[in-house]
Amino acid sequence: MKALVWNGTHATVTTSHPIPKLPPDYLLIQTIAIALNPTDAKAIAQGRASPDNGLLGSDFAGIVRDVGPLVRKPWKPGDRVCGVTHGGNNARPEDGAFAEYIVAKGDTCIRIPAHMGFEEAATIGVSAITDGQGMFQAMGLDLPVVENQVQQKKGEFLLVYGGSSSTGTLAIQFGKLAGYTVLTTCDPKNFDLVTSRGAEMAFNYKDPTCGQQIYDYTHGQLKLIFDTIGNPSSISICETAFSKQPTCRYGTLLLNDFSPQRRPDVVCSSSVLMTFRGEAFDLFGRHFPASKEDFEFASMFAGITERLLDEGLLVPHPVVLKSGGLGGVVDGLELVRDGKVSGGKLVYRVADTA
Repeated sequence: MKALVWNGTHATVTTSHPIPKLPPDYLLIQTIAIALNPTDAKAIAQGRASPDNGLLGSDFAGIVRDVGPLVRKPWKPGDRVCGVTHGGNNARPEDGAFAEYIVAKGDTCIRIPAHMGFEEAATIGVSAITDGQGMFQAMGLDLPVVENQVQQKKGEFLLVYGGSSSTGTLAIQFGKLAGYTVLTTCDPKNFDLVTSRGAEMAFNYKDPTCGQQIYDYTHGQLKLIFDTIGNPSSISICETAFSKQPTCRYGTLLLNDFSPQRRPDVVCSSSVLMTFRGEAFDLFGRHFPASKEDFEFASMFAGITERLLDEGLLVPHPVVLKSGGLGGVVDGLELVRDGKVSGGKLVYRVADTA
């Protein structure tokens, strides 16, 4: 089959990669569309990809072709599905989304609603599970519900820092569907995007007074922040924006550090996406043991996401459809790495591969 692999020095398209063997709790999926994420670009830039011609990529949408005997969710061949895989996994080089056929953990996959195309669905997996882990598992926020069941939490603000990313636009919607008054930060050119997804107010993160603006807007009552960026600049803005009252909660990704120097009272949490499969792996020089708890949460949250998508309450990130199939991904990853993608997600059709 055709696949994009890491050969130890660079990403390359091969036409003779073997179809992955199906583990008992996985689905075998014919991939129709794939989407690019910063984690895909970082895996290559940081040399984290498997050196054994392992598959790359995380986000996918496709068609179920076979179902492992230990999958609990009622999948069948022909079902349309989207989700996330652990691309560039040293422990399992056969994992990864950038190929004609892939395997993915069956109970954490998401059924594509009838009204949605594969291209839109390909943008969902990484962002949905990342938000679920970071906001609702690690931070302990109330779970999102169907809109007419939302109990509005009057005056309870939630700041989604970095709202114009795919993770951010879904986080805004999840937060609103959980009843919070959602604020966000992004480039002003994306203000319309984030407000269309449910943010009550957007703030320019490039403005040196951004943190103080948020503090003033919330009258010093902001106690919940989900930071999708987690760099020194975002952390500084979040420290300033937070209420000076106790019980503030800050959640972020990839073990980023929140400086306790100014706010030692803030309860901090972080999450690492790839724990969602409940399987052990090594990353960033440390070992992550298998976590049944993380797998069960991801399975549950995939179900919530599936229902919200089916009800039309969750809108995918804007699709930027690119040409070239798997071959085009190589150039696309450079755009992602260089920060040249904003307000949309690069998507490729696998069938377009030369």
